[in-house]
Amino acid sequence: MGRRRKNRTHLKGGVASAPGSAEGVPKSFVIKHGQVGRSLAQLVRDMRKVMEPNTATRLRERARNKLKDFFTMAPPLGVTHIMAFTLTDIAPSFRIVRLSAGPTLSFRVERYSLMKDILRTSKRAKSISSVEYLSPPLLVLAQFPPPGPDTPPHLSLVMKSFQTLFPPLAPQSLSLSSARRVVLVSYNADNGTIDFRHYLISVRPYGVSKRVQRVLDGVAKSSTTGVLNLGNEKDVADFLLRKRGEPGPGTDGYESAASTASSVAGDDADAIDLADDYVGRNNKKGSKRAVRLDEIGPRMELRLIKISEGVPGKEGSVIYHEFVKKSKAELKAQKAEHAEKAKIRKQRREEQEKNVEKKKKLAGASSKGKAAPKDENDEAEDDGVEEDEEGDGDEVEGDEGEWDDEEEISDGDEDEDESAAEDSDADDSDDEPEQPPPKKHKKSKR
Repeated sequence: MGRRRKNRTHLKGGVASAPGSAEGVPKSFVIKHGQVGRSLAQLVRDMRKVMEPNTATRLRERARNKLKDFFTMAPPLGVTHIMAFTLTDIAPSFRIVRLSAGPTLSFRVERYSLMKDILRTSKRAKSISSVEYLSPPLLVLAQFPPPGPDTPPHLSLVMKSFQTLFPPLAPQSLSLSSARRVVLVSYNADNGTIDFRHYLISVRPYGVSKRVQRVLDGVAKSSTTGVLNLGNEKDVADFLLRKRGEPGPGTDGYESAASTASSVAGDDADAIDLADDYVGRNNKKGSKRAVRLDEIGPRMELRLIKISEGVPGKEGSVIYHEFVKKSKAELKAQKAEHAEKAKIRKQRREEQEKNVEKKKKLAGASSKGKAAPKDENDEAEDDGVEEDEEGDGDEVEGDEGEWDDEEEISDGDEDEDESAAEDSDADDSDDEPEQPPPKKHKKSKR
């Protein structure tokens, strides 16, 4: 019985809960290259969290790695995008490369904030578990001008590039519980920059005060044990109805019905009826809930610098440049130059392929030439053996004709023994040297 093969059953989220395992889903590498500081390296790790689960979270770069190494390694792994960070003399640079033919978008990172900075300064800091990263985020594009004749063409290309970074939405098959995060890409027309934000979707009870919500959740705001302590209250009403600022056994005052309006989790515009069961306590289908977005970072302010065809190292013509403007004649000359380079590159590739094929043929011919003399000698030896066998057979059989296939081999051996005995007697009488015994005959093959 063969050894049983154990399949990997501990994949992150499994195949069913990992939309990135399906075909056609974009996958990405988020890398850094060159000398960067700790802050920018942490930004790379935060961006990997944003792009989960369809990215290489534990990818490690080495100092000797170049962009060409990642471009070579990406296609066999099904990677469609590379997001590269580097540090320049002016500011950090951020590039989005679409494999394998481009385009390449180059941004300047004007300002950025890390995840830890956002959570540290947030009033509603929330612990984030790994469950939120088992599904890809939802992409929201805001403040971009609608497509039209007056719309700059590079903005449409920027929108399309960000859309291809994330899996397309299918409302008919999308599970409501898989919508856990939101990525907001907003265009600021006044400054000409693009704001990148990352939010966590949280669902709260609608029309409930903060204290009632704490009772429902069972967690105190300033508790270290994570359990709501009502041991100092005579009645639950003492905790729920204490007015704001009135001293009591706890730090909170009584809260009246009028004051609960300011602590309601949302208004009518924020309230929705859940279309399906959602994660969290009592978030059942059809229940009325308030939806809120909590920013978890990272946060970036990007300025588009250049859009070029192709990938770094094989770049084509420049589609857009923030600072360099060229005339139509210059663009035409540049296009012709890139076409000529592409033609030369193609010719070199074809020539290299021909040289490789020629070397393979020469290697095969030389190996056959070395093996040919050996085969001829072997054949000659085989022929000699067959001739010897045939000659011996003629001596034994005499003029009786060809070998009879139906004749028993043992009879032929007896006749050989008798003739050998007679020859030995004759030799003894004539005092001649003894002759070696005859060879054993084999049955020839037809």
